Amino acid sequence: MSAARVIAVANQKGGVGKTTTAVSIASCLAASERRTLLIDLDPQGNASSALGEVKPTQHVYSVLVGDCSLSDVTQSTDLDYLSLVPAGPDLVGAEIELVNTDQRERRLEISLAPVLDQYDYVIIDCAPSLGILTINALTAAGSILVPLQCEYYALEGLARLMETTDLVRSQLNPRLALEGIVLTMVDPRNNLSRQVEAEVREHFGDRVFATRIPRNVRLGEAPSHGLPILLYDIHSRGAVAYLQLTEELLQRHGAADNPGPDAGVEPRSADE
Repeated sequence: MSAARVIAVANQKGGVGKTTTAVSIASCLAASERRTLLIDLDPQGNASSALGEVKPTQHVYSVLVGDCSLSDVTQSTDLDYLSLVPAGPDLVGAEIELVNTDQRERRLEISLAPVLDQYDYVIIDCAPSLGILTINALTAAGSILVPLQCEYYALEGLARLMETTDLVRSQLNPRLALEGIVLTMVDPRNNLSRQVEAEVREHFGDRVFATRIPRNVRLGEAPSHGLPILLYDIHSRGAVAYLQLTEELLQRHGAADNPGPDAGVEPRSADE
């Protein structure tokens, strides 16, 4: 049995759809019957709450500081093939506490190693910074997927993220590759949005996913109901876009099975 593909979803700029992308891709992979583990490595814990009410006694922080194993904190979700390693509020202290820890950049990689053969995909939702938590994610990952909002300042942030990726590749993880860039919150009526997209595609070529994620109210509503978009409104433009993005991802990996608009998942309304 082959080890899981580990993908870090990262962008140090907040509000670009990073967590929505991590949760949605993980959910779509699970809907296509890929055994998927989502690791919430963001102290805000939004990926955890997006999958329902989570009140763990231990979470990913306990794993990073060596108090327990990754399996000890892994939880099931409403999707059969999706498991979650949740975050908790004390994860914010990890930036300080890991400073004097042996192999501080590899704590997540070491913790992941025993369970990699249990999954097809591991998706890591990174913190919106380039601190020790994100470095841990990039050291553990085989590739980085970058959600990019189509605005001017996003390009500056992308340049810094690529510099950090190069640094991690040269010093900690030579196998780290760019999985791709996904354009989020796209509004084709906006001139700046079109200009930024053109510039990113010119520079990164086919590393930019063809699928674009539109601005969509339902994507914003889903987390407040503790549901991924796939369960909240599978027929919304946002859900359809993430299903297409996941199909494109699988095609790149040579394992294309169309998750399909129904994917064995019964859509739930906000009232359920």
